[in-house]
Amino acid sequence: MEVFIMMATLKNRIRMAGLKTMNVLANKSGDQMTGWLIVVLIVVVVGAVFMTLYQGSITTIWNSIVTKITGLLS
Repeated sequence: MEVFIMMATLKNRIRMAGLKTMNVLANKSGDQMTGWLIVVLIVVVVGAVFMTLYQGSITTIWNSIVTKITGLLS
């Protein structure tokens, strides 16, 4: 029973955070620009983490693509 209450509370908090985020992004005042800047910041941070974690794999795939293209052109 305790786990159910904790899950319901967590679900409500997530829902409220989502509603607040939607409200900020949909607000017609200057808060809309702030919301979009936050979204861009999150995308940049996630992209940087992804590039850092998978840099070796990305390099290997890119080199494979370049090798195949140059092989087709020659």
